[in-house]
Amino acid sequence: MNYDIFNGDADGIIALLQLRLATPQESTLITGVKRDINLVTKVDAKTGDNLTVLDISMEKNMVALELALSSGAEVFYADHHRAGDIPEHENLSAHIDLDANTCTALIVDKLLNGQFHEWAITAAYGDNLIAKADELASVAGLSCEQKSQLKELGTLINYNGYGAKVDDLHFDPAALYQALLQYSSPFDVIADKTSPFYQLQTAYQSDMDNALAIEAQHKSEKLGLFELPNEAWARRISGVYGNLLANQNPDSAHAVLTQNADGTYMVSLRAPLNNKQGAGEICSSFATGGGREAAAGINALPKEKIAEFITVVEGKY
Repeated sequence: MNYDIFNGDADGIIALLQLRLATPQESTLITGVKRDINLVTKVDAKTGDNLTVLDISMEKNMVALELALSSGAEVFYADHHRAGDIPEHENLSAHIDLDANTCTALIVDKLLNGQFHEWAITAAYGDNLIAKADELASVAGLSCEQKSQLKELGTLINYNGYGAKVDDLHFDPAALYQALLQYSSPFDVIADKTSPFYQLQTAYQSDMDNALAIEAQHKSEKLGLFELPNEAWARRISGVYGNLLANQNPDSAHAVLTQNADGTYMVSLRAPLNNKQGAGEICSSFATGGGREAAAGINALPKEKIAEFITVVEGKY
């Protein structure tokens, strides 16, 4: 059996997209909402199975990864999140880069020698690596209009990954991946008026308008914190809204808190763009938290912990 295991955001989807455009294969798709990262546990690996794991923390999947390797499965693993101690195993091909200015799709892009480079640039835009994506796009000779198109497409694919459950999303990430796999170039997606791009474009604008109408709950030189309600639109927009805030004020950290059904908060934290470090460390210090240097999150932050969270973030930056 072949298993393609990938994060349901732009980076995970486009990392796999590049690999399967280069080497098509029949496989079982394992994915979910962006916060659903314990994905390797969903595979009962056997000897001879092949696992491709993309854009989910190795550290968070270590027990399941070691179990798969010990069962005789072969694992290709590419990621840019916290990895822990990478196992040394003959069946593991690990491509881990924790640089704050890279993403999994860019790691795959290097492995494929830029075969689907425009898709990789789209993923970088979607992962809010705007400066890096602009740099790569300029080197590739793309126009300002083309950069803007790839930035919008990447943002929309990323937007689709946010939610507490797949029902919150406009597309199941597996279905969105399969739809995008029909296009060898991201510009072909935009050219096709029946593609997911246009449905996501309309939905994104509606959700963003709702978010922009909400005032900050906490505002200082070091942190802007916004609380969104327990509604599907709020869960969908939380991550890309955080990216928008980060780009508007690159010297400040930003946190978007979306209320969960049980009264806790899902937290999306962005480090200052001019100081892209520490977000993963901050969120990992709270139960259900994790992430990377520039962007991280907490799945269920109790309301009484919000003041502590603010103190920790402002103390870091």
